[in-house]
Amino acid sequence: QVHLVQSGGRLVQAGGSLRLSCTISGGTFSSYSMGWFRQVPGKERDFVAVLDRSGRSSYYKDSVKGRFTVSRDNAENTVYLQLNSLKPEDTAVYYCAAQNFGSGSAQPGAYGYWGQGTQVTVSA
Repeated sequence: QVHLVQSGGRLVQAGGSLRLSCTISGGTFSSYSMGWFRQVPGKERDFVAVLDRSGRSSYYKDSVKGRFTVSRDNAENTVYLQLNSLKPEDTAVYYCAAQNFGSGSAQPGAYGYWGQGTQVTVSA
């Protein structure tokens, strides 16, 4: 059974940085493309970033390009999302997701496994 466990969310001031982590157990990490999404109350889950299985191809939501970076460590079965130059509008619950044998997608429905979510709050 595949489990995704997240960590790293917290309260941070605008302009600050965070690194979110998502560790997979129970599966072959190198077979998963990994996505990051975020959600605020009353809204749908929104795409943030994706990194393919090889770790060589990634793409981002326009509003986070140049500020967020997704990476993976296959030896640690972990994907990271580095958040820099944070803004209050980045406040959300952030979720990681795994897509088995796909190339990654901006659509939440493409992912079969999800982390529990971690709260990121950016104060002005």
